Amino acid sequence: MNSSRDISDLIAIMARLRDPQSGCPWDLKQDFTSIAPYAIEEAYEVVDAIERQDFDDLCDELGDLLFQVVFHARMASEAGLFEFGDVVEAITTKMIRRHPHIFGGLTADDADHVKRRWDEIKATEKADRASRRQDASGGAHREPGLLDDVPVGMPALTRAVKLQKRAGSVGFDWNDPRAVIAKIREELDEFEAELPESGKPSVGQHARQQDELGDVLFAVANLGRHLKIDPEASLRSTNSKFLRRFGFIETALRERGRALGEAPLDEMEALWMEAKAAEAGKAS
Repeated sequence: MNSSRDISDLIAIMARLRDPQSGCPWDLKQDFTSIAPYAIEEAYEVVDAIERQDFDDLCDELGDLLFQVVFHARMASEAGLFEFGDVVEAITTKMIRRHPHIFGGLTADDADHVKRRWDEIKATEKADRASRRQDASGGAHREPGLLDDVPVGMPALTRAVKLQKRAGSVGFDWNDPRAVIAKIREELDEFEAELPESGKPSVGQHARQQDELGDVLFAVANLGRHLKIDPEASLRSTNSKFLRRFGFIETALRERGRALGEAPLDEMEALWMEAKAAEAGKAS
């Protein structure tokens, strides 16, 4: 089989990989649960390529992400659940339904108007979906909760922002970033109160530390939301910065004939400040 620009050929490749007689042993071994983390990983690699402005890499990573969609659709087909075509039909139907100002003859004044209408349509879809699930399960009908459909599998910081934004849409929110900063200080104080005077924390104390640290992170994510700063993107940037500066330390020590484990902390901190100063010089 040759490379192709036709999506049907990619679907055929996936079918070949999952063929029970002649397929790939690794691909045959996978199921929805085992393959799910790869979809998340590929999505992050797409974001990484965008942030690096590497568009050759972006093309490649988008292909990897598309393959995850094809993989899941193939497994669903094998289980008699749905086909790849059903996935395409579902998203085309959704996009047409959510853009009545483009496909339905309605008008939209501006982007804010479009966003409000989008949210209204999503809310209707959410209620309909919840009703169908309750019918299928035979459970008692209840009004869907505002936060019910915020995906559990999202990265925790991203999910925190989505939960906060959803709650904020009905007025459960601060109106000043300084109030959020005060909340962060309050949460830090509560975290510090769980630190032992000496020695290791007890099992119960460690559990409370974990809980309080979660509160700190939740509040920090909320501050990012108020300032329109994506905390995931912010942390990714800091991770890259840490990697770069630590690499400077490692290289400098190697040039001095030293191994990382041999250098005292004060020497490494001095090199860290050198790396920081060098970056500041380049930025100015």
